Amino acid sequence: MNYHHITVDDMLNGDGLRVVLWVSGCDHRCPHCQNPQTWPEHSGIPFDEDAHEELFEALSRDYISGVTFSGGDPLFLPNRETVGALIAEIRARLPEKTIWLYTGSLFEEIRTLPFIPQIDVIVDGPYIDALRDTQLHWKGSKNQRVIDVGRTLAEGKIVLWA
Repeated sequence: MNYHHITVDDMLNGDGLRVVLWVSGCDHRCPHCQNPQTWPEHSGIPFDEDAHEELFEALSRDYISGVTFSGGDPLFLPNRETVGALIAEIRARLPEKTIWLYTGSLFEEIRTLPFIPQIDVIVDGPYIDALRDTQLHWKGSKNQRVIDVGRTLAEGKIVLWA
């Protein structure tokens, strides 16, 4: 997997101060996407051991609420194995940190992936420029949903994060 950047102290991509891993690769290619440079799978740089250490060093800071996976699309098929392993490792090593994930896929399409239950919040759905609303929290267009994964899985229906 390649990535473009690891952002620390981010307040725009989830609740609290977060670390954001911006991965490469996206097959949704939403018109007017804010990150089209991340679409090509091989753009950015390889997520190597140095990047792994950088991510966990940033996440280990007491004031960091958690991690957000964005991109590109963390659930782009070639990213899933690495992203899933990172989610499992974060959950095991830093269970107090929250995990958010942005994807252009719908929750109904990805809910059976084995690592989904370890994610706290998923922002799903493609960005649709005609539905853009700058007043929305945590999402760019009105069709996207900010989903409380634990409650959604427990209740068997989509429950929005509040």
